[in-house]
Amino acid sequence: MDQSAALRKSARRLGFDALGIAPAKIPAGAEHLQEWLSLSYQGEMNWMAKNPQQRSDPRQYDPQAQSIIMAGVSSRQISPAPRRGRIAAYAQGLDYHEILREKLIQFAEETIVPWGGRYRICVDSSPLMEKPIAAMAGLGWQGKNTLLIHTEHGPWLMLGGILTDLILPPTPPSSDHCGSCTRCLDACPTRAFPQPYVLDARRCLAYLSIEHPGSIPEEFRPLMGDRLFGCDECLEACPWNRHAQQSREMNFQTIARPDLTEMLGWDDATFRRQFRGTPIFRLKRGRWLRNLCVVLGNIGTQKDLPALERSCVDADSVVREHAAWAVRQIQSRHKGEQKDPPLEF
Repeated sequence: MDQSAALRKSARRLGFDALGIAPAKIPAGAEHLQEWLSLSYQGEMNWMAKNPQQRSDPRQYDPQAQSIIMAGVSSRQISPAPRRGRIAAYAQGLDYHEILREKLIQFAEETIVPWGGRYRICVDSSPLMEKPIAAMAGLGWQGKNTLLIHTEHGPWLMLGGILTDLILPPTPPSSDHCGSCTRCLDACPTRAFPQPYVLDARRCLAYLSIEHPGSIPEEFRPLMGDRLFGCDECLEACPWNRHAQQSREMNFQTIARPDLTEMLGWDDATFRRQFRGTPIFRLKRGRWLRNLCVVLGNIGTQKDLPALERSCVDADSVVREHAAWAVRQIQSRHKGEQKDPPLEF
């Protein structure tokens, strides 16, 4: 069995949905990173501005690397459990970082190590341009919403990479199949794309609900709607979803959660216990309660006011601010409903 066939066989057995190989070189489009950073489109994600030359060139990150194996697992959840408050598909179950890392380690130990090679695992926490490299490895192409789009799994692949000093046969790169379609751009609630293929993270609801550390600007709070963590609007709008199926990864399946007002009363220990091992854990209690308050401000009723009023005296000043905002939103809606005259027929 040749190396390519052995890699594919091992990947299928371990549950990967896509696999490709690229040479360890600068991917196409990497030169745009510096311009993107100069416009401050990364927002508060300061790590992206650190050593952009290393981020652009995998050989600067790992000088011994000759090949990069890119693998993906679909995170799509077609029928999530009904509840108030939406969570992005990839975050409804356990943390994909650890799941992919374990799979990639096992994959490398079964293939690269017996072939005499060394390896280095990268799952989102390394200065590696995963999406451009995945496109170079033939897993798909970067769509107009900047996400990788796979012909069978749409934009739902969670990516991980293996850098190795072995020279492996590369996979042909993918070409762009977006054509004239702009559905992902049109679906964005905050118009976070100043132009196709460019994301201004500062306007992205996924960024604002996850990466943004402090107070969410008031202009964006109503646009968050019922989104607690992340935003899948531009993913759901993609026409390539016609081929995408429910994720086969059992660890990505939706974990049932209590109602919003119950979670709003959690202390730090309860938050950590409930969310350990999930992507939401990295938010910590303050940001999670901040998001709960925004969602309740948008969809809550008078029944939610006692919980929000208790949060108005929370030790966290950001939680207090967003709880007070939510109270005002609900009270304003209630007054508006009271003023509506009865319909006459």
